[in-house]
Formats: sequence, C-alpha cells, structure tokens
Amino acid sequence: MGATAQGATATLDILTGAERGTICWLDGASLDLSLDRENRLRVAAADGAAAGAVARLHRADDAWEIEALGEHPLFVNGKRVADARLAPRDLIEFGDLGPLTRFRLHHQGDRLRRSLGDMLDDAIDYTRASRKGRIARLNRATRNLLADFMLRTTLAFRLFVIAALAVLGILVWQQQQAALEFRAQAETRGQVLDEFARRLTRTSEEALSPADLNQLRLELRHSLRAAAERLEQLEQRSAAASRIIAGATRAVVFLQGGWGFRDVESKRLLRYQTGADGRPLFSLRGQPLLTLDGDGDVAEIEFTGTAFAVNAAGVLLTNRHVAQPWEDDSSLDAMRSRGMEPELLRFIGYLPGQAASFGLELLGVGDETDLAVLQAAGIERPLPFLRLAAALPAPGDEVIVMGYPTGMVAMLAQSGEAFVAELEREGEYDAWRVAERLAEAGFIRPLASRGIVAQRSAVTLVYDADTTHGGSGGPVLDYDGRVIAVNTAIIPQYGGSNFGIPIEFARRLLGDAGVAID
Repeated sequence: MGATAQGATATLDILTGAERGTICWLDGASLDLSLDRENRLRVAAADGAAAGAVARLHRADDAWEIEALGEHPLFVNGKRVADARLAPRDLIEFGDLGPLTRFRLHHQGDRLRRSLGDMLDDAIDYTRASRKGRIARLNRATRNLLADFMLRTTLAFRLFVIAALAVLGILVWQQQQAALEFRAQAETRGQVLDEFARRLTRTSEEALSPADLNQLRLELRHSLRAAAERLEQLEQRSAAASRIIAGATRAVVFLQGGWGFRDVESKRLLRYQTGADGRPLFSLRGQPLLTLDGDGDVAEIEFTGTAFAVNAAGVLLTNRHVAQPWEDDSSLDAMRSRGMEPELLRFIGYLPGQAASFGLELLGVGDETDLAVLQAAGIERPLPFLRLAAALPAPGDEVIVMGYPTGMVAMLAQSGEAFVAELEREGEYDAWRVAERLAEAGFIRPLASRGIVAQRSAVTLVYDADTTHGGSGGPVLDYDGRVIAVNTAIIPQYGGSNFGIPIEFARRLLGDAGVAID
C-alpha cells in the first residue's frame, strides 16, 4: 500500500456488474459505499448511520483508507480485510454480490480515455483477484475484454487491431508451416539416408574380411572332405542326374553387380562422405555418412545372382529382382521422392570354364512376372545353352535346381584350403577381385540340388530342392535336361520349399523381346 499524491482526485472504476465500465468519483473527506437492490454501487457522504452501507472511505490528507461496516465482507486485492490503506490500482470487491472495482488517482490534466493496455490490465487483474472458479474467471475476463474493445474504442482503432492480429496470425501460421515442412524434410532425408546407409552397412558386413577367410580356411579342413563325399554320393545316386548336371553346368551364368543412387537434377551419384584424411566418415551408430558432394567412393550395394543361356547368341534368362535389384528395397520410394533414381553401376557375368567376365545388357523385364531377359556382350559365340521344356512336370516328379546360392561363399568353400589361404596371404578381400581370381582358377561352377515337385499351377511351381539367396534366376530342370521353370523365391517357413516361374511365361517374355529360341 502506498500514499496518494496531495491534490489528486480519486475514483472507483466499476469492472463488473450492471454498471461495468462506469466511474464513481470520490469527493469528500468521508464517504459511505452501499449496494442497491440490483447490487449497484452507490456513494454518499458519511452521516454516521447510513442505512445499508457496506464500507466507508476516509480521506486523511494525502491518503485514502477503507473499512468494512458491520458484518459486510470487504476484499482488497482478493483478500478479506476489516480496513486497509488504498494504493492506486488496488482492486476492491464489496461482498459476494457487489461489483469488482479499481481504485485510481487522477491528477489535473490526466486523460480519462481508456487504452487497450488498460482493458488488458482490467482483464488480467480480474482473473487474478476474483474469487470465482478458474473457468468462470477466464470466461468473464474474456467477455469483458471483448466488450470493452468493441464498445469503448473507435472503429478505426478496432479495424487496425483486427488487421494487425490477422497479419500476425498469418505470419505465425506461415512460420509454423515452414518449420513443420523443414522438420519433415530433414526427418525424411535423414530416414532415407539412414535406410540406405543401413543397406550399405549390411552389404559391408556380408563382404569378405580377413577373419572370414581365416575362419573359412579352418572350416574347410574339417568339412571339405565331407562335402565332397556328399556330392559324390549324390552323383552316384543317379547316372541321369549326373549327366544332366554335367551338361547344363556350362550354360549357367554367375551374375555379379553393384547399384547406387543418382540425383536426377545434378546427375551426381550418392557417395561416401570423407574426412580431411580421405577416409569415410561414420555416424554414432556406425553407419556411413552419405553425400552428393565431394569425391569419396560411390556408395554401391553389391549383389549376386544366377542366369542361364537360352540360345547360342548369348541371350540369358534370370529374375527381374536380380536384373533390377533395387525393386524390393525399402528406401526406393523415399529416395525417389528426394529426386534420386537407382542405377546399375556394374553388371557382369561369368561362365564356368572361362576366365574372363563379360558385360550384360537388359533386353526386357516381365510386367507381372519376376523374369528378365539379358544379352551377354563381348563374349565368343556360340554359347552353350539350355533348351526349354514343352510341358510342366506332375507333382511327385523329380527336378534339378542349379545356381550360385550364397554367391562366392559356396565357390570359395569348394575352391580348397590352399586357394583361400593364398587370398588371405595376399590380402585379396575385394569382392570383384575375388570373383576374377575364382574365374581364373576355374572355380566358377554352379551348385546343383535335387527335389520333388510338391505342387504346380498355371502361375507357379513349388518344389523342395535346396537353394538360398544368390540362386535366384537359376534354371529348374526336368530329367530330360530341359528347363521347366526359373527359380525365384524360397519359403524357409514352409519346409524349405521354393517357387519357380513356369517356363511358358519366359517364352512369352522372350517373344516380346524379339528373341529366337530353338
């Protein structure tokens, strides 16, 4: 509570009730305050026995004091008092039904016009000092503020404030939308690059390492002889199977490739981000950091698969998901939304018995089937090839599946301990160079497995011959040595069963590509 300035005129501003917005002027040394039947505040000179008076104001020199009369409750700034010395802007409430008022002092020359700040102050002070419930206080304060704004300001001022608030709202909304869009773009870009980086991490984990070669060499000492014995038993089981496998081996191609992403606008490939020392940088989660700038190595995902020749001119059949390995990649749609497209960086093939690789060109892919037609480039012709069957086998018939399951791992296992030890000694861990060494040493040879047809339909063939990833695109042969299907998928949850695409679909795709077959 503070003292009032001498010569100042006091007022009570009515903040609630029927007379809200009016002013009671306080003129006299002692005044009685009473409430009429409508609980409106009335001010009169004190006569010592005013009927219905609820409070009395006293002016002593430069100060005003207020006291409660009888049992009537009196509240100053939200606290019940018997008497109190008033300071400017104190809030006074007369009982539970009386209006809430603000005590003010006015000096000569003061303008009594209420500003928007005064209106806001009234609303805030009412919310703070009123003894009503929180929701009721907020509702009442909001209604009072809106009423004051609409009724006690000029039209020009109201239009200006509304326009300013509208502009401010638009700016705030635009800033929020821009922040949300930027955050969404950052999160999407981060998720896309994280997903592609995870793929690269998995690729690097599957790549050969010194520890892998050493472990493989040790395992070969114990398992190579057993593997050879099992293969010999398999071949001895059926002379027909041995003949078919031997005849088909030279036409089954080992595929090796790598793919990445290229930015459509800048034409730049996605690369590994490198530090000042030229070494790749990694995130805290151990994933490589990627960028379209710099001169780091291209971010390449390596893959392997199987194909087989269908004519002497070097036309090959394989799976679409082998020729276009990004087809089922989880990051494809997100990367395309960022303006990047997948691209084959390298795609080559090896034939058993030939030391040099050859290039591959894509002639066509199936729209509704997992098939693709390739053309071998830069290779001597005529090529050994496989003939296509005229009809599918019946359930229970035996079939032979050929291919390169597990990629180079299976071929390294067959190459012998001495070959693996030589690679380890020379530090030869690059997959492309290892494939060259396998071809030069004559170790590029497909694996073969036998199985039984479990089910056939117009669109698929199901059999239980052993195979796994890397064997996709290999031929499924009957016991006449003719191709009845193209191996496409494995279902480990269903007893190791595999799917093959009936050769009739391959015939149609070859015809659409203009390929002549015998």
